[in-house]
Parts: sequence; C-alpha cells; structure tokens
Amino acid sequence: MATTKQRQKTRRLLVQALYSWDLGGTDLATIEAEFHLDNDMAKADVELFHEILYAVPKQLATIDAAYASYLDRTVAELDPISRAVLRLSTYELAERLDVPYKVVINEGVNLAKTFGPTDAYKYINGVLDKAAAALRSAEVTANQR
Repeated sequence: MATTKQRQKTRRLLVQALYSWDLGGTDLATIEAEFHLDNDMAKADVELFHEILYAVPKQLATIDAAYASYLDRTVAELDPISRAVLRLSTYELAERLDVPYKVVINEGVNLAKTFGPTDAYKYINGVLDKAAAALRSAEVTANQR
C-alpha cells in the first residue's frame, strides 16, 4: 500500500499532468510517458497516477457536473490549475472511498496553495466542502456528530 508521502507526490504530479492534458490536448499515453521520464516515479504511487490520469478524462462530464453547481462561474472560466485540482479531488471523493473526505479536501487545498493563483485555495475549499457533502453525505454526517 502507498504511503501518505507517495500519494501526496502522486497528486502533485497529477495536477500537472491534468493541466497539461487540459491545455495541450496531448494524448494521455504521451503525457504518462513524459511524466515517467521526467520525474522520480519511485517516490509516487504509479498505479494511482495511471488510474486517475485516465479516469478523469474518461469521466469528465460526470466529474465536472459533480462540482459545477457549487461554482460562481462556469467550469471553463476557472483557471486551469483550479480546474485540475477540482477534477482530481472530485474524482477521489466519488471513486476513492478508501481516502477519507477530509484528506481529499485538505490535499486539494494544499495543491491549490502550491500551484494555484493567490487565494484560490479558499475557493477550492468551499467548492470541495459542498461536493463532499453531496458525494459522501453519510461520511460527512457521521463526522459532524
């Protein structure tokens, strides 16, 4: 099983890979190969990287719809880093139930602090809080008791 540090490294790489895919339109296999060449993937969870890199574009409409109603603008109007962070985090909220929702939100906020525009992390936090309440209602409710 991957360590916390490996998953954090993987998420940092995924934000960059999803950003690259979103802006460049490069095919996923090329992006994955470039990331394996340019990064120390021994410190990452390679299986998680592969899973999410391919799953987000495949499920894009569903993922974007899961958080879009919590935005004050369209998905297209988001800066590309925020869009990548929201897509990664929303995928994890919906599909990776092994990761507690608070961890997903915290990681998304940290990614936005690292890569996003100034104060984007506050916006990301608000959107992910609402998305988590919808996607993981039982877990959120149980945690509020």
